[in-house]
Amino acid sequence: MLIRKFYNAIYILEKYYYKYNYIFIWLWDIEVGNSINFYGKLQINKCRLSHISIGNDCTFRSKKTSNWIGINRPCMISTHSPDAKIKIGNNCGFSGTVIGCFKGVYIADNVRCGANTLITDSDWHLEDPRSSIPKEVYIEENVWLGVNSVILKGVKIGKNALIGANSVVVSDIPANVIAAGNPCKVIRNIDF
Repeated sequence: MLIRKFYNAIYILEKYYYKYNYIFIWLWDIEVGNSINFYGKLQINKCRLSHISIGNDCTFRSKKTSNWIGINRPCMISTHSPDAKIKIGNNCGFSGTVIGCFKGVYIADNVRCGANTLITDSDWHLEDPRSSIPKEVYIEENVWLGVNSVILKGVKIGKNALIGANSVVVSDIPANVIAAGNPCKVIRNIDF
């Protein structure tokens, strides 16, 4: 009996977060497709006049128990300038992923982001003379980002690339390769 009450409470909380996420998406004027799945609370910070769009059949896992590798934080999407653009394609999955955008982050269809990944197009300290201007990030179709991967500004990751766990991507990665490391380097090609 107690276990049933516990599972009912979890079900009610999941429904609350699901509605909460859609309310905030509506309030922030974000374009969303059909069948968006939320596990836990998605955090959104949208700069006025910036643009965020999310395609069909995307999944956001922000709850620690929704991914067995271990999510350290909720999914976060943020824009920080009026001309910033985040475009997420169809059938993408995110687990504790943070996307921070000053200029442009473009994620194509069928991209998988492992637990605790970070995608950013800026150094974040724009007033510091050591940092350079934000540069757009492009992640093409069917890319898989391993757990704890960091994708930094100005990077383009080609189709079907697989980025290994704990990698820091600082330069372009070609299509159809496995790449890993800090800095991330191509290890071998993948035959399709």
